Amino acid sequence: MTPDIIAAERVIGRGRILTIISLLLLAGIYLMVFQYTPPEQMQGLAFKILYVHAPSAWAAEGAFVMVGLVGLMYFWLKEQRLDIFAEASAEVGMVFGTVILTTGPIWGRTIWGAYWAWDPRLTFTLLLYLIFAGYFALRSAIRDPSERARFSAVLGVMGMLLVPFIHLTVFLFNSQHPEPVLMAPRKSPLPWVLLRPLLASFAVFTLLYVGFVTTRYGIGLRRAAQEGADA
Repeated sequence: MTPDIIAAERVIGRGRILTIISLLLLAGIYLMVFQYTPPEQMQGLAFKILYVHAPSAWAAEGAFVMVGLVGLMYFWLKEQRLDIFAEASAEVGMVFGTVILTTGPIWGRTIWGAYWAWDPRLTFTLLLYLIFAGYFALRSAIRDPSERARFSAVLGVMGMLLVPFIHLTVFLFNSQHPEPVLMAPRKSPLPWVLLRPLLASFAVFTLLYVGFVTTRYGIGLRRAAQEGADA
């Protein structure tokens, strides 16, 4: 194996270790949530979906923001590794985005009586998901690596700019989606017994994102190194 492939394998190994640690921590958190955390006063057991839904949104949006930031760096540095990382982050963001769009309707059916309502936050979250679906369609349609990276970076920046707007929708529009729990302008409405596992879930999902994206980034590096060796 070439030195670049060996280095990529090391990145993959570190990513796998982080992923395994994250999954073990996640299992511990959900044991705490389902065994030792009481139901919420108004929503009952359905509220526990929050411990998957909200951290998934955090991880997905963070992943998409990283795509945009790395895309901006690519315009300046023209470094292939930045494009590889952006693709990895976008792919991980799509995984978490799928979790959002799955758990949200399940929660909505219980609380709102319908699986989907064209609420502003739901609508713009779906739009963000579709933008990054288009991101991968674009990448598969362009063969030239530099041109693919450049156009992908543009689309990544567009997606990144939508993320803060999604958070503002509950304040800008007449929305039935609940206001943010952790970033609310006032003190969190959740008691500590419910807030503590939520904070832990956000931390573990952040670590899970790092594990996923590190593994996927290493795979991208390995593929690029193999293509370079075959050329």
